[in-house]
Amino acid sequence: QGQLVESGGGSVQAGGSLRLSCKASQYAYDSACMGWFRQAPGKVREGVGVIYTGGGQTYYADAVKGRFIISQDNAKNTVYLLMRSLKPEDTGMYYCAATRAGVCYTGLETESTYWGQGTQVTVSS
Repeated sequence: QGQLVESGGGSVQAGGSLRLSCKASQYAYDSACMGWFRQAPGKVREGVGVIYTGGGQTYYADAVKGRFIISQDNAKNTVYLLMRSLKPEDTGMYYCAATRAGVCYTGLETESTYWGQGTQVTVSS
């Protein structure tokens, strides 16, 4: 039902860009709050940003606002995370998540959230 597959991670130097993709099953994608999370070694998982697939509204964490952009392609059931001006502190495992909860905000997760397998992003100084 709720399948999510991320791709696009890799290694980049500070100041560079990467684009992550999250392809979702139709069930997970429709009218969902689709979010990106990240987790650095030894740190708790944090929300990066979200997009409500039913209307395209986006919200971002302060740490990435102005540098990261989330977008969607309804024909492909896919959301993207374009990361620009990357910093070493952006390093971590990035996860895609899909939630239906009647609200949508950065970091939203519930017991019914669907998760992708994660993709590693490494930013070197």
